[in-house]
Amino acid sequence: MDQLTGVRRLGGAQATEPVARVQVIAVTSGKGGVGKTNVSANLALALARSGKRVLVLDADLGLGNLDVLLGLAPRYTLEHVLSGEKSMSDVVATGPSGIMILPASSGIHDLTALSQEQQLLLQDELEGLTRSVDVLLIDTGAGISSNVLYFAVAAQEILVVASPEPTSITDAYALMKVLFLQHGEKRFRLLVNMAAGGAEAMVVYRKLCTVADRFLNISIDYVGYVPEDDYVTMAVCRQRAVVDLYPRAPSSRQFEKLAKVVGGWDVPELPKGTMQFFWRRQIA
Repeated sequence: MDQLTGVRRLGGAQATEPVARVQVIAVTSGKGGVGKTNVSANLALALARSGKRVLVLDADLGLGNLDVLLGLAPRYTLEHVLSGEKSMSDVVATGPSGIMILPASSGIHDLTALSQEQQLLLQDELEGLTRSVDVLLIDTGAGISSNVLYFAVAAQEILVVASPEPTSITDAYALMKVLFLQHGEKRFRLLVNMAAGGAEAMVVYRKLCTVADRFLNISIDYVGYVPEDDYVTMAVCRQRAVVDLYPRAPSSRQFEKLAKVVGGWDVPELPKGTMQFFWRRQIA
């Protein structure tokens, strides 16, 4: 197959084989406690309900809790994949609305910084799941650890979750700064979580843009906000996604809007770097 055109040559003839591209989005944050995992879970459900086949990778490998948030009790986790005990297909759990989840381990310090061999193994294992996936959401850890940076760079889109707290805004900027200076990332998407309303969310966006325009050569696209909502807390206590348990809640409506925005993003035809997830499938 011609790696650039996607045309397979058979006996001198040419046959074009359409290759479905997977949308890969890293959901990340500079600071913990801003609801990033909650965003990942609810966005996944909202996308699934719009007809997308969604896989969520819990990439907070040492302190994973996505399965707990959704009331799941998986027998195996990514720890078993990275140790070679299980394949990725053995570890996949099915969540609400049919979303697929790759659960992480909790309290495993050795996984907080993946080796290059582990990164390659993870990429290889993920390749085997691409035929049944439209969207891969990567729920990273918070901060600027090597794992967070790796997963952000390996994704097509970087969705930064920030809250209106000053510390969250500062840390969100720090994360984007490191990704730009160390890895050349120039485009980010911003979701403001736990905002009092759209006006407060726009204040957060403008603050980040003001600093970024002054010191960094990056673009930040505002994709919306999720309001501070008691229904979210109630859903978390019951280990359910608010979109699933309270579909008419204000936060659920915003997650549905976010899913429409994300669904409208173009999937790039060329990789942005050498380590992007699923790119080999698209050119193989």
